[in-house]
Amino acid sequence: MQISILIGQVPVTWDVEANLGTLRDVVDEAQPGDLVVLPEGMLSGYGEDLTPLEAVDRALIDDAVAQVGALAVQRQVQIFCGSLLPWRGGWCNAGLTFTAAGDHYVYRKINLAMNERGRLHPGTGLSTVNISRPQGKLTVGVQLCREIRFPEQWQHLASAGAELFVYMTNAANTREVDGVWRSHLISRAAENQRFVVSANIAHPDQHCPSMVVSPRGEVMGELPNGAPGLLKQTLDLTQVGDWYLGQRRQDVLSIAYHGPE
Repeated sequence: MQISILIGQVPVTWDVEANLGTLRDVVDEAQPGDLVVLPEGMLSGYGEDLTPLEAVDRALIDDAVAQVGALAVQRQVQIFCGSLLPWRGGWCNAGLTFTAAGDHYVYRKINLAMNERGRLHPGTGLSTVNISRPQGKLTVGVQLCREIRFPEQWQHLASAGAELFVYMTNAANTREVDGVWRSHLISRAAENQRFVVSANIAHPDQHCPSMVVSPRGEVMGELPNGAPGLLKQTLDLTQVGDWYLGQRRQDVLSIAYHGPE
């Protein structure tokens, strides 16, 4: 099965309406059936300093989520984007999936960044997303930002049937060493034999690329850091495999998740 991916490397602000406009501009470039992938915090806004979150209208976020869901159905695309969401009397950092069929899935980041801890609630589940398409079911694993540092989470999702990883980030940190997060993306693809589709914000200090990596660890396409841009790729899911996952010594070490969200 082949699927078409459209990545939007775009700026993200604390202005929900402006972010919605940016998202719509990217979706306008998509074709029916495309998977459109956008950065972490795309709807709500995001930053290392989360103080502006105090002024974000929760009702405005709820309305933005509804608008993106309607847009996915209208344009017959699958949309992946990030947002801070109201949850449990506070907020969480979420990766959202909107399908062309009108389904809506939420992944809540389980491994919070240090600036998020004490301000956001961590998620409690690590499950895949199943998308029904005319060509057949597509199973996706969603991860956010610093979760690139925790390969066991990605391996769990691959073992649970994920055929590709959608990775959304808001990575613009001058303290990070150039090239490290790019290397992590390649490793997560190659060690799990899954496609990795990464979307970062367009920012002068961007240290993680927006790109597509094959199950062999080959970089299929990559946007230049810093500037807004779009990347379109076609993925052949017959390249996905379990050769390495099947060789794990589970008699010595096993990775398991217990308990639903």
